[in-house]
Amino acid sequence: MRTPQALVPYAVLLAAVAAGLLWQMGNNRPGVGQVVETGQAAVGGPFSLTDQYGHKKTDRDFAGRYLLIYFGYTNCPDVCPTTLSVIADAMDKIGNAGKAVVPIFITVDPDRDTPDVLKNYLSSFGPQFIGLTGPMANIAAVAKSYRVTFKKHDAVNGIYTVDHSNVIYLMGPDGHFIANYDETLGPDGLAVAIEKQLP
Repeated sequence: MRTPQALVPYAVLLAAVAAGLLWQMGNNRPGVGQVVETGQAAVGGPFSLTDQYGHKKTDRDFAGRYLLIYFGYTNCPDVCPTTLSVIADAMDKIGNAGKAVVPIFITVDPDRDTPDVLKNYLSSFGPQFIGLTGPMANIAAVAKSYRVTFKKHDAVNGIYTVDHSNVIYLMGPDGHFIANYDETLGPDGLAVAIEKQLP
């Protein structure tokens, strides 16, 4: 049987834990079992790029409209055309409400994706798409602001691929991040998700 003296360290430890919990509750600070949600997601920012018609475009040109932004490249063998098709079909399903939304495709391969290349590529997905390209430094800066990563692989027989994040961003009329999606939602799921955010 333990003596009362042997139990003293346990009593001190218990008192310290209880005091810590009471202090956290009293100060309304996050601790174990608490979730605090504040602030705005630091996604997105200003940009200055060139569209598929050779016109300079900045984020200010789209003020007051929702933006559905996707980063990829025209030589992408699978995920890019699949995702753009999902976006195009979702926009069709939204109908007239979709006029408030601008789908934007930003290339991560500006060396090959010139304005003319973007124009030809995006014509397969619909006239509502805006394609953006520009100097690699500008593309890298925009990608960083959207937390997008990409990496160009070494060319083999003159052909190379680019690994990149696969995220569809919905930005609000004020330029602030609203939500992100991926192509696994399918056209119906993406349309429903976007409609929920529209006024």
